[in-house]
Amino acid sequence: MEGRVEVYCGQGKGKTSCAIGHCIKAAGQAKQVIIVQFLKGKDTEEIDFIRRLEPEVQLFRFEKYEKQYKDLSEEEKKEQDHYIFNGLKYAKKVIDTRQCDVLILDEVLGLLDLKIIEPSNLIDLLKERSEELDVIMTGRSLPEELMDYVDAVYCIETMKES
Repeated sequence: MEGRVEVYCGQGKGKTSCAIGHCIKAAGQAKQVIIVQFLKGKDTEEIDFIRRLEPEVQLFRFEKYEKQYKDLSEEEKKEQDHYIFNGLKYAKKVIDTRQCDVLILDEVLGLLDLKIIEPSNLIDLLKERSEELDVIMTGRSLPEELMDYVDAVYCIETMKES
């Protein structure tokens, strides 16, 4: 079966939750899932739950600091950028070695918003994937340059929040 590239984007909450739902479905079909998270800070409520899904679902985070990227000093951001690039290298290795059936790049689109990486970095990554690999990317916005490389884009917006 041919893999797909899907994007969950938008200003609303729940993009990561949608991706995790995809993970649970894939794991239920005996597929191997790898999640690489970016820009989350060290504490998110999803981590403990995801850890319970191992070994079918494996989570990799490349965070040095407890706080979120936007709250870091310029010096801390520089240091964190190094960890982010290690995360991207790891994602490339996962693609090259075909370590999984589903690869989630959580909040990778936020790296574009912050100008840490360029759309071409993600395009290169997507071009290298095997035809069977599903890739899911999350973040607030999807640049037009990536549109030709994705099969589906789901925009999550908040209609009402009390």
